[in-house]
Amino acid sequence: MTSNRTLSVCVLSGKGGVGKSNIALNLGYCMFRGGFPLLLMDCDLGLANLDVLLGVTPEYDMQKLLDTDMDPALIAVQVEPGGFDFLPAASGVPELVEMDADLREMLFRKLSPLFSRYDYLFMDLGAGINPTVLEFASMAHVRLVIVTPEPTSLTDSYALIKVLATQHGVRDFHIIVNQVEDRHEEEVTFKRLAAACDKFLGITPVLLGGIRADKMVPESVRRQKPLLKMAPSSPAAHDLFALAVKLQRLRTSMQAVISAGPFASETQPNFE
Repeated sequence: MTSNRTLSVCVLSGKGGVGKSNIALNLGYCMFRGGFPLLLMDCDLGLANLDVLLGVTPEYDMQKLLDTDMDPALIAVQVEPGGFDFLPAASGVPELVEMDADLREMLFRKLSPLFSRYDYLFMDLGAGINPTVLEFASMAHVRLVIVTPEPTSLTDSYALIKVLATQHGVRDFHIIVNQVEDRHEEEVTFKRLAAACDKFLGITPVLLGGIRADKMVPESVRRQKPLLKMAPSSPAAHDLFALAVKLQRLRTSMQAVISAGPFASETQPNFE
């Protein structure tokens, strides 16, 4: 293993309730099943819920890193043997929700050796434009913005993209349209968002793909199992697999960027 192979991917959304965390979990599981060690990091630092989706009760969480010198590998929870691990967040901790630059740098300095063990770092960010969300999103190599066809989702996602573009200089976004009836609705939804981004921000987001509405998705949440594991032949599972293939192709095209470190070079945390 090398210390410069990790692709950081943040999964974010303008509003809650669009399936963001479930997509992060299932895409992560799919990448792992494809042979890529992956760390799923719950970065919804105020209202963490990936542990619920996974059906696990972590002994420790990221608060432990801030309070002690514990090895972060001891905090990570093994979801599947062979390279699918989960790093729990801490719910209801104000200093994590409004994390300042010094605290963020300390956290990532401690986590950096752990990140280097994986091909992928998936960061499930909180919804909206919280300052911590924006900082984490601007650091990642890849940003996956989750939207649905609902007008409020499009409006809030545009606001999120606008803040990242105008205040953090981020220009590249990959869009996943969730809960669509068919490919036509996927394309129409994406084009609405892309048109606004092009007209008012001068940027062109990329459509990574869509995920069809599927009754097996809420069932997998109820059973606290990844959809790809519980119902791999379901329509949404097929769509998630297709997204994973595209993401791996994107990774292949970004090897030079990845070699600079686990985060985008222009926003690489100072670990000195």
